Parts: sequence; C-alpha cells; structure tokens
Amino acid sequence: MAGFVPPPYPYDRLDELRAVADGFEGGCVDLSVGAPSDPPPPAVVAALSASDAERGYPASLGSAAYREAAMGWLARRFGIDTTGAAVAGCVGTKEFVASLPHYLKLRDPSRDTVLYPAVSYPSYAMGALLAGCRAVPVPVDDQWCLDLAAVDPDDAGRSLCLWVNTPGNPAGGLEDLAAVADWGRLHRVPVFSDECYIEYIWDAEQDRSPEASILSQGSTGVMAVHSLSKRSNLAGVRAGFYAGDPDLVHYLSEVRKHAGMMIPGPAQAAAAVALGDDAHVDAQRAVYRSRLSRLRALLSAYDPAVATPGGAFYLWVASPDGDGWTLARRVAEEMGALVSPGEFYGSAGAGHIRVAAVAPDARIGLLEQRMAARRGDTVGR
Repeated sequence: MAGFVPPPYPYDRLDELRAVADGFEGGCVDLSVGAPSDPPPPAVVAALSASDAERGYPASLGSAAYREAAMGWLARRFGIDTTGAAVAGCVGTKEFVASLPHYLKLRDPSRDTVLYPAVSYPSYAMGALLAGCRAVPVPVDDQWCLDLAAVDPDDAGRSLCLWVNTPGNPAGGLEDLAAVADWGRLHRVPVFSDECYIEYIWDAEQDRSPEASILSQGSTGVMAVHSLSKRSNLAGVRAGFYAGDPDLVHYLSEVRKHAGMMIPGPAQAAAAVALGDDAHVDAQRAVYRSRLSRLRALLSAYDPAVATPGGAFYLWVASPDGDGWTLARRVAEEMGALVSPGEFYGSAGAGHIRVAAVAPDARIGLLEQRMAARRGDTVGR
C-alpha cells in the first residue's frame, strides 16, 4: 500500500542549471534562494556565546525578554501594541507554517482545508498536504494579491485558515489587510499573515505604517507571523514569533509545548538583541534597495517592464516566451546566474522567474561585468 511520497524539494531541481552557471569564470552567482549573505550585528553574534542559556531547557513560549523584545519592536516600528498573552516564539517561521494545519485540524476536525495565495511560498501548500488537508489556492489579481471574491463558499466553510503573505514572496505584492481581516471574520476563518519581509516595504504609503501588519485590524481571528531571518540576517539562528488572537496563541503555544518546539536559549538571547536594534535594519534596507536597482537594470534585457516590487527583495521577471524554465536557463547560460522558475511558487507563476537580491555586491558586480562583455561594452564599475 503506497503512502505519502514527498515531492522533490524545489531548489534541488536547479542542479543542472547550477552546473551551467558554474561554467563561467568566477562560478555561479546564486540568486535562487532568499538566503541572506550579509552579517548580523556583532552584538547579536556576541549574545549567542554570552547568554548563559545553554544548560537549561528554554521556555517553548519564549523567554520573557524575547517576547518583550518582540512587543517592543512591533510598538516602536509599526505603532502596534500587544500583550504578553498574545505573543509566542517559534523556531523560525517555516516550521510554524508547515506544522500549523496539523495543529488546527486537531482543534477542529470538522474542517480540512487550507487557503493560500495561488502564487506564493511553497510551504503553505505543503503544510496542508503534510497534515492530510486540502490545499486550495486562492487566485491572485494583476498585482499578485489575493482575489478573495474568487473563493468558493464551500471551500471557505471547510477552511482551517487562510494564509496571506505581505510583502509577498515571490512577486512583492502588498495586500489590503483590512479587507483580508474582514473576509476572515465574516467567514469565521482564522487569517495567518506571514510578514517576514515587513521591514522591506518600498511603497511610501505602507512603509512603517501600522497597516503593514494585520495586527492593525485588531487581534480577533488574526495572527501575524514574524521572522528574524530576513530582518537581521539570522536565518541560521532559527528564531521567529507569532502574535495576535490570544485564544489562538494560547492553544498553539500549549500544543507546541507538547511537541517540544523550543527556540534554543542562546538563539532567543541573540534575537532579543536584534529586535532591539533598528540601525542595522535601516542599513540593510539601503543595501537591498541598491541591489534591486542593479539587478533590475540587468534583467531588463529579458523583461523591459520588470519593476521594483512593492516590498521584499525579489524581482519577478516575465519570460518573453511565457516559460520561466526557459528564461532561467537563458540567465544561467548568458549571465552565469541561478534563479528560480516561477513554477516553484504555483502554476500561475510559471511564466516568470524569481530573482533574489541577496548575493554580495561584488557578485552582482561580476554579473554586470559579464553582461557588459556580452554587449561588447567597457566596464566602469
């Protein structure tokens, strides 16, 4: 009897294109995964080794200092006030995304559906599949944001949750979170808002605005999910938190306690230091804005209409022939760069590629040199 067979991990499918890009002098410039390449602040690294938190078991909920740092950051950066009963830690946010449907299904076995954006981070759908649930994509509009009017009422009635991601990965869309929260409450579907790129909003109206977070709509029936991975270049530390509806926070934190989900103590200490420091984030914002501009100039050779995203640090580039894999191969063959075909983020994205502006500046400079040489230009950089 056949059981669940995990599909190939998306980025493992890029090995052939990586080999093509590696054929260039200087090797492959990896723009496929949104993994930070810049260092976190020295004080954060120092806190990892000086926390004195190695011996005892850390609180699954998160230490008081960690949760207070999270609440302080939300208030300071976005004007959102929360209480300790509405905030809990998680071991990075990918495990939270992937495990959430299982825990929600235990709470309400009458529901079996996870709604998520049709073009989005693959783990929303995978979390549903791992829990034995239905993964139902919500169509997106021409701004790559949720078209909630297209949700079938039967699917809404069976839903354990609705995922929203803003700024969005891969296309950088900025959602109308007031409308999303209203829809969730109307249909009695908890809304989970993945806001890991909230520090990287380029749209002037939403940047630093309370409306950048779903928590600006009150806490009833909603949850914001935050990570230190992108904000503070701490993807290897695995520290995040979720905040919102106190009843949901209490339920999830209790069941996760039984599952042994605990952020390591030294990681919590380092993350608390990072959450208390905004200067390094402002500096990182300038770095990503510059990289997006430089990569946009390069990728305009393939998509003249490629635009700066509303947020996050990805370019969403349309393939001239409508096939993202074809364009990904061209980029590997002509630039020596590795990018992600849009199909990784849902069939509705198959005509695009995602380009992550995470490579060090010198590596992006190498791409500029290669493209200039290809044009027969002299390189001034």
